[in-house]
Amino acid sequence: MEEPTTSEAAPQNDTQGSPEPDSQDIVEPASTEEDSTYGEDEFRSYATSLSSSVEKYQWEHGRRFHAYREGSYQFPNDEKEQDRLDLFHHLFTIALGDKLHLAPIPSSKSIRILDIGTGTGIWAMEMGEKYPDAEVIGNDFSPIQPRWVPPNVEFEVDDCESPWPERLPFDFIHSRYMAGSIQDWPKLIRQCYENTAPNGWVEFQDFDLRNYSEDNSIDAENKVLELYNLLIDGCEKAGRTACPGPRLENWVEEAGFRNVRHETFRLPLGPWPKDPRMKNIGALNLMQFLDGLEAFTIGLFTRMHGWSPERVQVFLKDVRQDAKRRSVHMMHTFHVVYAQRINEATQ
Repeated sequence: MEEPTTSEAAPQNDTQGSPEPDSQDIVEPASTEEDSTYGEDEFRSYATSLSSSVEKYQWEHGRRFHAYREGSYQFPNDEKEQDRLDLFHHLFTIALGDKLHLAPIPSSKSIRILDIGTGTGIWAMEMGEKYPDAEVIGNDFSPIQPRWVPPNVEFEVDDCESPWPERLPFDFIHSRYMAGSIQDWPKLIRQCYENTAPNGWVEFQDFDLRNYSEDNSIDAENKVLELYNLLIDGCEKAGRTACPGPRLENWVEEAGFRNVRHETFRLPLGPWPKDPRMKNIGALNLMQFLDGLEAFTIGLFTRMHGWSPERVQVFLKDVRQDAKRRSVHMMHTFHVVYAQRINEATQ
């Protein structure tokens, strides 16, 4: 098994009982007033807004949800959520060093690429532009992707956990930000193995939703901490894995992949880090978090926790206030695992 690497410092033990990626340097917060909060204009400039068309949906508590395999996915698919997902794409790309992927896929020949849970399709479209000779397919529950796409990109409505159709294998299979969406990760990864061409690659990019601080700045009453505990519990009640990131490496190896690499990235919540790059990532992360709070909770909390929509909104008001506290230096760990299906004939 390859040792996981980390692009930024990993957290030490803290009072929140958080995960422990490999340790390097602590992310140092910039000097701030302890009792102040972030202003709306301070991070709003990081917005990225892209619109898409939709075809199938249902409405619940004022938000639009997908209709295909209704109830399998607990979060909205409306324009507001699409804008947030595109912002998240920008955040992930920066976190990975302005890269769309880490797997060493060939760039000099025609290859087949599959993007599982493509969402708005932004990753698939950028891959189509980067690899003009490749064939790129993105699948998702919701047909929310743009109709005008690069000529080598296509989208399909499908459930990646259902049996996959018989077709040519893929040279690269990509999955990102599926925390809280997948019921059976080992089964999904086995299907990826079965549909990966010999010497092809897979890459899974996903979260550990447990948050932490490196300086013990999160108190037990913090509402953001409570929010994520409720999110994790709600996803588990819905039969979905909320924290797949730390487990991806083992699942990938058990499926039969080799040359496994595991890298971890820290994502601060808020522009509190001193380092300019981490500050930028933190600002983007705080913005998408605040924009997505209702999307994270309105369906999941009413369905799985039995909350009323009014109770959800009152709770989110307190969450927003705690999320903007400068004295709290909260982070999540983002995991990237990529691996290769070795050609059995060469073993």
